[in-house]
This record gives sequence, structure tokens and C-alpha cells, in this order.
Amino acid sequence: MNEYDSNRIYDFAKKINYFKTENLKEVDCYVLNTCHIREKATEKVYHDIGRIKKKFKNKKKPIVVVTGCVAQAEGEILLDKEKYIDAVIGPQSYHDFNKTILKIEKNSKKINSTHFDVIEKFDNLNLIKNSSNKVSSFLTVQEGCDKFCKFCVVPYTRGAEYSRSIQELYNECKNLVDNGVKEITLLGQNVNAYNFKGKKLSDLIKEISDIKKLERIRYTTSHPVDFSEDLIELYKVSNKLMPLIHLPVQSGSNYILRKMNRNHTVEEYLDLIERLKKINPLVKFSSDFIIGYPGETDKDFNKTLELLKRVEFINSYSFIYSPRPGTPASKMEEVKSDLSKERLIIFQKTAEEIKTKYKKSLFNKKVKVLFENKVKNDESFFGRDEYQNPVIAKSNENLQGKIKEVNIINGNSNTLFGEEIRKTDRENCAA
Repeated sequence: MNEYDSNRIYDFAKKINYFKTENLKEVDCYVLNTCHIREKATEKVYHDIGRIKKKFKNKKKPIVVVTGCVAQAEGEILLDKEKYIDAVIGPQSYHDFNKTILKIEKNSKKINSTHFDVIEKFDNLNLIKNSSNKVSSFLTVQEGCDKFCKFCVVPYTRGAEYSRSIQELYNECKNLVDNGVKEITLLGQNVNAYNFKGKKLSDLIKEISDIKKLERIRYTTSHPVDFSEDLIELYKVSNKLMPLIHLPVQSGSNYILRKMNRNHTVEEYLDLIERLKKINPLVKFSSDFIIGYPGETDKDFNKTLELLKRVEFINSYSFIYSPRPGTPASKMEEVKSDLSKERLIIFQKTAEEIKTKYKKSLFNKKVKVLFENKVKNDESFFGRDEYQNPVIAKSNENLQGKIKEVNIINGNSNTLFGEEIRKTDRENCAA
């Protein structure tokens, strides 16, 4: 979502003649777009500003703007503590970006723009075309969350759930496809809670599926509680919806899930997975895990490990619990740091073994790859298969933006390497 937001901020900035540059001597304005999900995000802001100060020690100071969730959560603190910052802009106030920059140009007064008005924000975004022209692009369809998981800062930085209209999303999606985009990932803090006047995520996917040159559709991130039957059924009929589902579970212990306020059990989670597999046996899963959540015992951790092995997630994103200021969990007694680190090492070792085994199962098999770009200094192209696996294949022709069958030769835990299956190769096989 931060990548989408950064692109849209730039769409605004161009209207007042600010353009991206790689030349530091030309920089008039730095924008630090931040995330507040993990610990030390604020420290990272101060570190980055320290680097900017060093670069401009004997030069004219650039405008420095901090945007995103750190700005929303700690805006006043940032402005008070770091005099080099000119403005903070929260994620629901991006439409104020140009107005903020123009005010700073006129005077040196610091600006705090962290009010919540998500409707005004998207009304303004709709007036400016999304200029993204990457092969694979993001599209924010829903923001905020009403779940209030006890560890999560999102409800406090992004606000309540808000869904954009199907018409405005269709228009933005069509514009992206006209720009050359082949794959769209629909974004939301709780994307499958999308609901605009009774229309759900499944309805939105059906609508944009009608856009002819749109080849692939993905979405992230889902909450198990909001995975409705109509969305499950879509995996039986849609040929554009990709078969990888990112479905965060966070823990394999019902006790910890209750403490987190996740509102689902391990059994309900597994039942959902089975229903999806029954609808479409090709479906595979990735997930998020928090290790060392307050109150987690060895027994709770082992249950999480068991769940990892049982589902065999092809990708697992795991982190040691980090308390976020203002959340209920931040007041709970933490698991000892050394113990959490020890558990994370065990968990990630097991997750890596599962992932490596899965990647090796793809050797000498055909996969369909959407190629995104050429690899620098090489006659190879980078793309992703239907399960988001990175694939690199050599080719004399320009594969960017094309979906090709690739025979996987080898790979590692991160990347697969293969050869494009050309038409003549297929004909020779048939002969």
C-alpha cells in the first residue's frame, strides 16, 4: 500500500512541477513515506533525516516531508524533536500534499496535516490519473480496519474501514491497463472486508475481470473472518484470479488467537483452507506469523509450528512480536527477548525447509510467467508465475509484459531459473 501511496503522491507532485530525480544536486524536496507496523520505524525516520542533513551540510536545505503512518501516529513528536522536518502528512491527507508544499515554499512555518478524511482524499485522487505503467501494479480498494487485533496499530493510523466505489475502481483499473499494466493487486488493510453499498470483493473482481487486456488479478491482505462464500466460489470460475491466497493466521494456538482478538480459531482457519482447496485444488497459501506474542508458552509455539507443517505454506512471513505504542498488547508482559529469538530461528528454519521443498518440486515442470522487466547486464527477463514465485529466463526477444510458458531447470529458495518454451519447441515435442 505504501508503494501505491507513493505513486499517487508523485501524481499530485507533478501538478506543481516536482519531478523524480536520481541526482542529489537537483533535490529540492525529500518525501519519506513511512510504515508503522514494525518497531523502530520512527528511529529509521531520524536515521534517514540524519543522512539527508549530512548530504546538504553546506548546501541549501531541501524541503523535508514525512508522510504515512509514522507521520499519523507521531506527527507532533517528529516536528518537535527534528527541526529539519518541514511537514508531516498522514495517510488520509495525501490530497493536501501540493497545498502543503506551496505553503512551505512561501514561509518556514511547520505544517501538521494528519486529519482523517478518507472520502475527501479519494475524491481528490480520482481527479488525477494514476500514471503507473509497470507490468504489475497496485490498486488500493479499501483502507482501515475495524477488527482491532490487540497488537495492531492500523485502526489508529488508517482509521475505520472505508471502501471505494466499484465505478471509480473500475475506471482507475482501466486507466492502468491502458498504461500497459497486465496484473493488478487489489489492496486493503482488510481487503476481503471490501463492501460498497452491498457489493463485495467478489463483485469488484468480476467487474474488473471484464477489462480485456487485464491478464491477472490478485488481492491482499485478507482476514479469515471475512472470507465469504461468494469469494470462495470465485476460485472455481475465474480464470484471471490467481491461485495464491495470502491468509494471515498469526498463531497456531487458540489461546494466543483469543489474546490477540483475532475472532477465529485454528479449526475454523483450517476448515476455510479445506473449503478453498475443495473448490480449486490448485490453490496454495502464504501467511503471516507473530512469534513471541505476550503470554506465548512453549506449548503455544509448538502448535504454531504444527500448523506451519500441516498447511505447508509456500511463503511464510514471520516476525518477533514488537509492541506498538497505544495498542492494548503494548501493556502486556512480553516474552523474554532471547526466548522469542530462539523460537523465531526454529520457526524460520522449518518454514525455509518447506519453501525449499516446494521450489524443488517445480524443477522440470512448466509454469506460466508474466514477465515484468529485463535483468540488468544480462539477456534475461524477470517475472512471476501464478504463485508469485520469482522466475528468471533467458530470451533473445523482449518478454516484458508477456505471459510465457517456462520450463523450470533449477533454482534456490528465492528464485527459479528456466527456459522459455517456444512454439517450435512445442511442435518438436508433438512430433
